[in-house]
Amino acid sequence: MWWIVAGVAIVLGLPLLVALLLLVLFNHLRIHYAHFIERIFEENPLFITPHGKPHPAAEDVRFPTADGLTLAGCYFKAPGPRCGVVLFGIEFGSDRWSCHAYGEHLIAAGYDLFAYEPRNHGESDKEPGLEAIHWSMDRDIVDARAALAYLKSRPDADPRGVGLFGISKGAGAGILSAASEPYVRCAVTDGMFAVRTTVVPFMRKWITVYNKSYFIQGLLPAWYYARLARLAIRRVSRRRGAKFPDLEPALRRFGRPLLMIHGEADAYIRPDMARQLFEIAGTRPKDLWLIPGAKHNQGLNVAGDEYRRRVREFFDRHLAVRDTSSMH
Repeated sequence: MWWIVAGVAIVLGLPLLVALLLLVLFNHLRIHYAHFIERIFEENPLFITPHGKPHPAAEDVRFPTADGLTLAGCYFKAPGPRCGVVLFGIEFGSDRWSCHAYGEHLIAAGYDLFAYEPRNHGESDKEPGLEAIHWSMDRDIVDARAALAYLKSRPDADPRGVGLFGISKGAGAGILSAASEPYVRCAVTDGMFAVRTTVVPFMRKWITVYNKSYFIQGLLPAWYYARLARLAIRRVSRRRGAKFPDLEPALRRFGRPLLMIHGEADAYIRPDMARQLFEIAGTRPKDLWLIPGAKHNQGLNVAGDEYRRRVREFFDRHLAVRDTSSMH
């Protein structure tokens, strides 16, 4: 009977041994590898960021945030009867005037277009001690909610709600703020990315630089990398005095029409990362358009007329109302 007892001991002890080994390995990685994640997380990539020029047709506006800062925005009115209002979220390092290149065709088609600069961007107030970074922060949610509050407060506010059109970081911040805000009726995103679905795949790549063990590289599950990533990001959060919320739960809750646009040649936010976010999105209808040959945030430059057509048709289906009562 000794072999039965030994077998039972092995069966019962093996999970404990595996758990102990994983715990020891996690502690090793925490000490020797987590600081590499922190450093890479904080490095701003070299994105090509568009900038525009002040436009005479725009209303240049200022509005407050809930924590006492003042943000800069610009509001373009449609030349004829209005069929909807679109809130534009700029990409990291850009300015509010860049919205015109993306939205000129929407204005001509009857949409008001509003863009704003979050704190520490352009002419908006700077928060002392806060350094802007390409990941969405808790402050970006505050600023996006302030932009929505401003649109609600305008004398010509659309009581039906608005559409969201966000680029890269502006898309993520918009979805984070819109998840619990039904005033946002639908969303178009271009180059959207999240912390977990971006960092964890890159960790598998980064770790090969510092550890050549196939066991560590290939056999550790994604949740294990995710735990290590969260540890490193919490350290960054404490150091910077800012939080980096997960986009995935907000995207799962969004529940409204969604058009995700992404560059198929994007080497930073790879197409597989975009597909993973798309699968997470708990919404119908939803559509993912991967633009062949387009790098990060370069879809408009590559696809041009088709890009404009798809965006306009999306808002025509899910946002527009076309009647004379919508004139402002």
